[in-house]
Amino acid sequence: MPTHTETILPLFIDLPLHSTLLEAAAKQGYTTATAVQSQTLTPILEGHDVLVSAATGSGKTAAFLLPTMDRLLNAETHGTRILILVPTRELAQQITDHCQQLAAFTTLKTGLITGGADFKKQQQHLLRQSDIIIATPGRLHEHLEATPDVFKNLEVLILDEADRMLDMGFSLDVLRISDACRGRKQTLLFSATLGHPAVLRIAATIMNEPATIALSTVQDQHQDIQQQVVACDDHAHKQKVLTWLLENETYDKAIIFTNTKLRADHLRGPLRGQKLRVGVLHGDLDQTARNQVMGLYRDGTINILITTDVAGRGLDIKGIELVINFDMPRTAHHYVHRIGRTGRIGEQGMAIALVSATEWNLMTGIERYLKQRFVRRTIKAVTGNFTGPKKLKSSGKAASAKQKAPIPKKTDAKKPKQRERVTKNIGKRRLPTTSNLPENEAS
Repeated sequence: MPTHTETILPLFIDLPLHSTLLEAAAKQGYTTATAVQSQTLTPILEGHDVLVSAATGSGKTAAFLLPTMDRLLNAETHGTRILILVPTRELAQQITDHCQQLAAFTTLKTGLITGGADFKKQQQHLLRQSDIIIATPGRLHEHLEATPDVFKNLEVLILDEADRMLDMGFSLDVLRISDACRGRKQTLLFSATLGHPAVLRIAATIMNEPATIALSTVQDQHQDIQQQVVACDDHAHKQKVLTWLLENETYDKAIIFTNTKLRADHLRGPLRGQKLRVGVLHGDLDQTARNQVMGLYRDGTINILITTDVAGRGLDIKGIELVINFDMPRTAHHYVHRIGRTGRIGEQGMAIALVSATEWNLMTGIERYLKQRFVRRTIKAVTGNFTGPKKLKSSGKAASAKQKAPIPKKTDAKKPKQRERVTKNIGKRRLPTTSNLPENEAS
């Protein structure tokens, strides 16, 4: 039996898909199907519910778009027939663009429903019944309250990046949307991992005996990504290291991740001061500003993007060869998705984490979870004092330098001095005096 790496993947031209889709795929440069595209094609075309775990950058967008679009082209029905739910606006826009490219030689129409855009214009996409709707759950739920029967002709519900969507608190919205699409014939769920408890619960609730295709786990090796760690003294030292990397590494595009919107904003000024072409993306920007930044980044007007985890999922932008974690992400899942912006579909990439003493244990925890050891790197031009903990535990975490204070011995507490009580008048009746008699009796 051939191993997974020995599996011969089919050419796109040989896939059993509508000729217009194959023509559009060829125009977009598709030649050989990826593993996720090859293994999901048959069960999706046969109409089964499908539950898939696939690594970021594996080509899963085309894996669910092509066979479901083929379904539409082979049946003459009307109304919105495919609904795709995604966690973020940027991913929704990206899938919309991808969908329109693959539908270039067809009459299929797409609609985009996300927050931050005109509600009434979006409503027209629903009322005019675009064939394919791509939406974020929160905004779509608002539309369903106004037009509850809009998905009465829906055939396929697709959840992309389901684990992220549920982590963002959209579970209830997803269930309500699923209920509004109860007449559908097929449900597809794509996630980075199938071990996510919320994903399993949702799948058990909304799917009917799904075919399970597990192509990756978060522990998978990222063979096309060099992963490095640079120890840093503090925030100021991190800024020096960051500037040096951006000025000296070779890359077409770079992406810098921070844990907060404020940190992302603060980094922009110093980097622009070094004449670097930098843009910032985070959730506080309105939709127009977000679209503008992403447009400038895609066309190369800016080649460095500073962002929060809003860009950590699904975004597929050609030329990202360098990912820098200015802040260590809070979880291994976030780390995997951040570095997944590079090294996509066979391309080479580099991921560098800037780690201070307070982040060391977080970094080693991510190493243990992923069963990997990141390369320790020293940059002579900007060497700091911190090179790692002086003492390490067997786990790789820093050994605490603090010594426990000795427990003081218990001693008998001194009893307070007791005042002697005069007892000679106890039990004797107190005689009244003129000072305590009523006024009329005293006189």
